[in-house]
Amino acid sequence: MEETENYVEWQDSYSVGIPVVDEQHKELIKLTNNLYKACVDGDDTARTYFKEVIRKTVEYVKFHFSAEEQIMSNAKYPQVAEHKRQHENFVKKVIEDTKKFEEGKAVPYVFVNYLKNWILNHIAVADKAYSSYILQHRKGTS
Repeated sequence: MEETENYVEWQDSYSVGIPVVDEQHKELIKLTNNLYKACVDGDDTARTYFKEVIRKTVEYVKFHFSAEEQIMSNAKYPQVAEHKRQHENFVKKVIEDTKKFEEGKAVPYVFVNYLKNWILNHIAVADKAYSSYILQHRKGTS
């Protein structure tokens, strides 16, 4: 696989202030970049590598979402059900798109772009909302 610039770079503005979550978000960005690199590597390589990376991405996304949901539940975050629903809808979309890709009905670039936009938007809105609640909750209990 040839070296390619990253599709998205981590920025401090993406931080939610919870170190374990920030590290997991960095890993999601890394996986997004790996998928992007698979796209620009040529058809055969991209298809083979894309399938492997998408499998790893789905596994990691499920792990990350579970960790986030546990943090929210432990803090009694009032919007945990809505946040979990967003996670579930995202996983469904990823699984649907993976199936379409395997059937030759989806374009990897479109999927990678969706992944990047969803992750960054989700961090910026939903994750910042729960992290703000949790950080305030922690201040109140210390």
